[in-house]
Amino acid sequence: MVYLKKAFVFAAFTMGLMFSSWAHAEGNAIESISVVKQGGTTVLKVDLTEPLATLPTGFAISSPPRIAFDFVGIDNALGKTAQEIKEGELVGFNVIQSGGRTRLVLNLVQSLNYAAKAEGNSLLISLFPPVAPGVDITTAEAGVPEASGTQQNAEYTIRDIAFRRGEGGDGRVIVDLTDPSVSIDIKQQGYDLVVEFAKATLPASLRRRMDVRDFATPVNAIAAEDKGGKVRMTISAKGHWEHNAYQTETQLVVEIKDVIKDPRKLVQGTKTGYQGPRISINYQNGDVRTLLRLMAEELGLNAVISETVGGVTTLVLKDVPADQVMDLIFKQKGLDMRRNGNVIIMGPRDELATRERLELESIARLEDLEPLQTETFQLNYHNVDDFKKILADSGQRILSKRGSVSADPRTNIMFIRDTPSRMEELRRVIAKTDVPMRQVLIEARIVEARDNFARDLGVRLGLLHGKNYTDGGAWFGMGGDNLETLKAYNSSSGSRSDLSNPVGGIEGSAAFPAFNQVNLPVSPANGPAQLFSFLLANRQGTRMLNLEISALEADNRGRVVSSPRVLTSDKGSASIEQGTEIPYQEASSSGATGTSFKKAVLSLEVTPNITPDGRVSMEIQINKDTPNLSIPGQAPAIDTRKVRTTVLVDNGGTVVIGGIYELDEAEGTNKVPVLGDLPVLGYAFRNNTRSTQKRELLVFITPRIVNENLSVR
Repeated sequence: MVYLKKAFVFAAFTMGLMFSSWAHAEGNAIESISVVKQGGTTVLKVDLTEPLATLPTGFAISSPPRIAFDFVGIDNALGKTAQEIKEGELVGFNVIQSGGRTRLVLNLVQSLNYAAKAEGNSLLISLFPPVAPGVDITTAEAGVPEASGTQQNAEYTIRDIAFRRGEGGDGRVIVDLTDPSVSIDIKQQGYDLVVEFAKATLPASLRRRMDVRDFATPVNAIAAEDKGGKVRMTISAKGHWEHNAYQTETQLVVEIKDVIKDPRKLVQGTKTGYQGPRISINYQNGDVRTLLRLMAEELGLNAVISETVGGVTTLVLKDVPADQVMDLIFKQKGLDMRRNGNVIIMGPRDELATRERLELESIARLEDLEPLQTETFQLNYHNVDDFKKILADSGQRILSKRGSVSADPRTNIMFIRDTPSRMEELRRVIAKTDVPMRQVLIEARIVEARDNFARDLGVRLGLLHGKNYTDGGAWFGMGGDNLETLKAYNSSSGSRSDLSNPVGGIEGSAAFPAFNQVNLPVSPANGPAQLFSFLLANRQGTRMLNLEISALEADNRGRVVSSPRVLTSDKGSASIEQGTEIPYQEASSSGATGTSFKKAVLSLEVTPNITPDGRVSMEIQINKDTPNLSIPGQAPAIDTRKVRTTVLVDNGGTVVIGGIYELDEAEGTNKVPVLGDLPVLGYAFRNNTRSTQKRELLVFITPRIVNENLSVR
């Protein structure tokens, strides 16, 4: 006699939780859980060692129907992690402890509403069927006293909706909630996954449709809207996929993964291990064919069992996944299975393999007998000669052995002659590959900053002694000239009215010789200096003391920003440059002189590659040249700064790919020996110079993927 019992186990939607048993630790803990039926309401009583400080946060999902409660800082002292109940719509519960938190998960037959209330050392949880929209249910009607503290009428807000691509190519929709206790309903509708948040509101900024096809995941788009007092989020996906949802505090994560169909698996999915519903079976010396028929009926499978399946078997299994049971039977009796749509074909392994081989041989013979047909294909974006080489490649033929292809480069049309079955495959190949190349706008910002500081202090000092210069007598003087001070002296008339020639004196002449003994002024290379000078003389003009102090302090700052931009196709190289070509004379081998040119340009050369996850990998070379004409008459020197690198950047992101920082510091002193070393007075006999030059070059790169209608995203 066969006893088959379906039993569902907890499918954890919080990743990272591990199944284990825990010893009772000090502090609050769950001691027991009991269930009673009160009319149409199922009430669970969770007894704890101490009263609850706050109600545990709870959330619900609809596929599969589950309600979960998180007890923070509370241990599991039940001595078990799972229990079957089968009371009303409650199948059982699981208790999982991890990281200082215990999660109680209620396994249901269908989605239910719930209410919770703390009463002494116990927590009362009421489960009741959903009510019609617009009808409020009190906790008293749900079988819980009115002071239950339930949040059935509370309103919640969706704070943010984000999308990420997982490491395995899965799509992850991340929803940030204001409260972890919001009721969540997840259900699949065709190719869409609908997530509803009860009694929630959606900000206007999130009421939009997000196109996420560029992330290369099964998810195409995400749309969120307010729907009659609740928020509905629709996730549109493509192909065959499965979903997994889990919640951590106020963050809900919905994962969409691709499912690769395996005809040898009873349950399809990307998860490891056996995934089918758990069953218990006691089968004594029974017919294998009959057992497979009973398994198919109990599991609701459309099955075709080969007549060659025979023999007897004995199975005594408890709480084992159904796909594992089938796998054990197949391995024991040398059987296998194939999936054809929603029908499973079961039979001996050799028989199924022989049938597949015969089908393939029949297809190959049919291909040799099929009549050939000719079709023309207009290529819009591919080069017809390049595509012809791909189709006719002997190493990986897309055409059949009887097929042929010719091309007309003028009209970019291909003529293909092949069997009708291959033509259908060729249409799919051409439609998938003859697509426009995606384009990337590359923007570079080259920032060159300069900060120059110079401080220079110089002095001219002269002493003259002799007869009055109007007498033409002898004079004693040393040093160079001092134009600025002597010009002012010679041009003054009021202060020397007693002199016979108050205006006619010329510095450097025999009548008025130069007389600077110390000549250490500011260097003209550092810029125009500011002067402070004076000249002392007696009324007879026989003794003169001249002092001129020249000082310079310069602080110059500048910034040069260059921003070259270039638009190119995916994997296509592009370059742009701006600058000058400098002519110079160059002698040839024959002795003749010709004019040659050297470039001093700002150039950007880039080759972008759009990755499947929507980022941009770039090979970049940037040159920034400056002419150096310090040596006239020769070929000009070029001061160049170059960056060459390969980087990976997010779409619209900015990265700094290089930087050059230069710092030049110089200090110098020119002085008269011995006198320049005197304290205080030594400043009149020396020249001090100090300069600092800072130069910094930074290169910023920003790629932006351009969509089909040429608008920058």
